Amino acid sequence: MASITIRNLDDEVKDLLRQLAAENGCSMEEQARAMIRAAVEGRAGRADRIDQIEEALRALAGSKEQAAPVVAAAGRPVVRGSLSGKRILLIIGGGIAAYKTLDLIRRLRERGASVRVVMTAAAQEFVTTLSVGALSADRVFTDLFDRHDEHDVGHIRLSREADLLVVAPATADLMAKLANGHANDLASTVLLATDKPVLLAPAMNPKMWGHPATRRNRATLQKDGIAFVGPARGEMAESNEAGEGRMAEPLEIVAAIEALLDGRPKPLAGRRIIVTSGPTHEPIDPVRYIANRSSGKQGHAIAAALARLGADVRLVSGPVTIADPAGVLTTHVETAAEMKNAVESMLPADAAVFVAAVADWRTANAAGEKIKKVPGKGPPSLQMVENPDILAGIGHHARRPGLVVGFAAETQDLIANAEAKLKKKGADFIVANDVSQESGIGTSGVMGGDRNKVRIVSKAGVEEWPEMGKDEVAARLATLIAERLKTIVV
Repeated sequence: MASITIRNLDDEVKDLLRQLAAENGCSMEEQARAMIRAAVEGRAGRADRIDQIEEALRALAGSKEQAAPVVAAAGRPVVRGSLSGKRILLIIGGGIAAYKTLDLIRRLRERGASVRVVMTAAAQEFVTTLSVGALSADRVFTDLFDRHDEHDVGHIRLSREADLLVVAPATADLMAKLANGHANDLASTVLLATDKPVLLAPAMNPKMWGHPATRRNRATLQKDGIAFVGPARGEMAESNEAGEGRMAEPLEIVAAIEALLDGRPKPLAGRRIIVTSGPTHEPIDPVRYIANRSSGKQGHAIAAALARLGADVRLVSGPVTIADPAGVLTTHVETAAEMKNAVESMLPADAAVFVAAVADWRTANAAGEKIKKVPGKGPPSLQMVENPDILAGIGHHARRPGLVVGFAAETQDLIANAEAKLKKKGADFIVANDVSQESGIGTSGVMGGDRNKVRIVSKAGVEEWPEMGKDEVAARLATLIAERLKTIVV
């Protein structure tokens, strides 16, 4: 039904919807549903003109950090995509993950990029040139010795006309060719002939990814200035195979591309910043644990926003179901003790931002086997002990970062609790947010949701920010951190 509605919209509205969907990482249908939901809840206003719709939807999306609008032929504003005018040369390698590149092409074009595609012979065993050509709206290049293209040295032209070369999936074979200077097909020749930045999205079996030869090749490529996104951990296409080797998801690759092509000033270049995110899991027995409801969305968004400003970001993430942010070195932990050790191992740093919802308590002695119910007996008694206070530990550490930012997720007495935390923890400021069901932030509240409303509590007072998307909270906080660090010598 949503697709029928979209098909019948005016072109200008469809263009706006397409751009908003791209900016929010969802499909046009999902964006339309969000718009309808907002209208029902009375949050979209009574918009009857394009600019009013844009203003209302941008408030809903919670993002002011968008490209400036351009003027369409009809004289009305149309939003530019984040990659508008950029030329991407996508090299598709031979692997089952090649099917994801179809969505990657769509996502890139939604953001205004033009996409030309080179496919290896092996890639054509997994996806067809017809599908790729239809989505890219361009011919697909496959042959180094194509008569039509090579009369003017087409492989050189392909490699130089793009702003960025992306290899997805980057197979072990393609990585080996590039690392060792081989050029026996169109893909490898283009990669050697280019003078533009290159981004690889590796995808292969975990044993192949962990092989010493692949590790050597990756190290060589990184020294040569090649950028990487992924791979991730997860299930493989092969039965009973899991581990590190899954290709990054299309939106993760898009984020990495946007970061590489972002020519804006990098006020945090040369700064190292530690960020914690997500919950911690404190085991009761092998199958049960104590945890908080944090999804990690806000912490991961902050890490990504700091990286976009040029920071060397070290993210310590508790167990979450969302992807690692692009351009960020992520360490995964389970417990508060592991998070504390990971953070301390990353010192010294210029700043530290503690977003994680760390469990305050853990069991004194976690059971080695599953605790079974015993007929006639009540539930077992759990002896609890206090977890280390990571924020206070770093706030008063001998190697304290120059700027320490804490978060206070409260359900009552928000400002009073945040001010008390500021004094006790040794933080420079506290980002306080109301996580109660009465906060008015969506149907599920802040935790797990996509929106937030925060107050910045410092010795200078309280600054209240309006409700906005978590990505915009992250962007504004990253800008604030950059401003504060200008006056701090670490």
